[in-house]
Amino acid sequence: MRTMSAPTGIDFAGEGLLDGLEGADREARLGLLEDLAADGVPLAELRQAIQQNRLALLPVERVLSGDGPRYLPREVAELAEVDLDLLQNLYRALGLPRVDPGEAGLDSHDLQSARRLRRFREAGIADSDILDMSRVMGMAMASIAEGMREVLARTLINPGDSERDLALRFAMSARILGPEIGDLLQYVLNRHIRDQVHRDVIAAGGRFGPGSGETEVGVCFADLVGFTKLGERLPGEELGRVAGRLADMASAAAQPPVRLIKLIGDAAMLVSPDGAGLLESALSLVEMAEEEGEDFPQVRAGVAAGEAIGKGGDWYGRPVNLASRITDVARPGSVLASESVREMAGEEFAYSFAGERRLKGIESRLRLYRVRRRAEGDDVS
Repeated sequence: MRTMSAPTGIDFAGEGLLDGLEGADREARLGLLEDLAADGVPLAELRQAIQQNRLALLPVERVLSGDGPRYLPREVAELAEVDLDLLQNLYRALGLPRVDPGEAGLDSHDLQSARRLRRFREAGIADSDILDMSRVMGMAMASIAEGMREVLARTLINPGDSERDLALRFAMSARILGPEIGDLLQYVLNRHIRDQVHRDVIAAGGRFGPGSGETEVGVCFADLVGFTKLGERLPGEELGRVAGRLADMASAAAQPPVRLIKLIGDAAMLVSPDGAGLLESALSLVEMAEEEGEDFPQVRAGVAAGEAIGKGGDWYGRPVNLASRITDVARPGSVLASESVREMAGEEFAYSFAGERRLKGIESRLRLYRVRRRAEGDDVS
């Protein structure tokens, strides 16, 4: 058995860092402490990590953050030549944990990010627009990180792992996969920006850049029927699988120029300047849910069209509100659309009049139509 003091001269047992452990668990903890101490991790940081039950995460944290200098928020702001309040607002917009002003908890990556903030401002981008972009990125990246965490946890955590086994495996995976994932994210972002700018230029009739005002779009909300009641009888993991399947189906159904804007619990929001394409996506989503079988909830969709404003990755305006309200009254397994959608999409689909309805929060009565794919012999009128 190894002694309880590392080559660094730290008596880990005497410091109480091995308390409560015996046998193989104690040996694994000791080995991990020796590795980290030899790598330059100070005793105080080791003790804090044990108190917070995250000692096994220290190696991967060092891979992701590096072992360079640490900075106070004020120091990062001074070195990057940006306002400290703006920097703190940036972190909040990105959804990052709050850094104590008196704690040297920032690293070289944070300093680089602050310098990018300065370059954005020098390029003429307003602070409010920078924060809007940051909120969108923060929400998107949080979802991506959560999805990756689930995959890596299933892949990397094995029964019988010691604390040291887990720490070394996570750190090795971060070294190998980190650069690859970063390149993949950059590739996907570039492709999306390229495609969206391309559509903006075409929609603007050749002008370089999107219009600054409202845009004529179709908006669709689709939700899982009975999802709330389903949550009363299904375990959380199974309920999450159902919601995840909706996300997969919505992504598959949203073929360009239709875009999946967001997922809100049991609902998906899609937007497109092409009414026919949007109805095609809505019908496909309903059909995909049907193909899942009896154990999967049906999907219903509501679609509206009109002038709306896109801002910060989301859309606002009357058609957004209308589509949400129309979804509330749609039958399970159906697509219900406003008359404006029928005018926008044309007669590529079959429409059946579903009556005039007064919807909650909407002043005027709306003529609504159920939409289905056109079959041979359908009346075009």
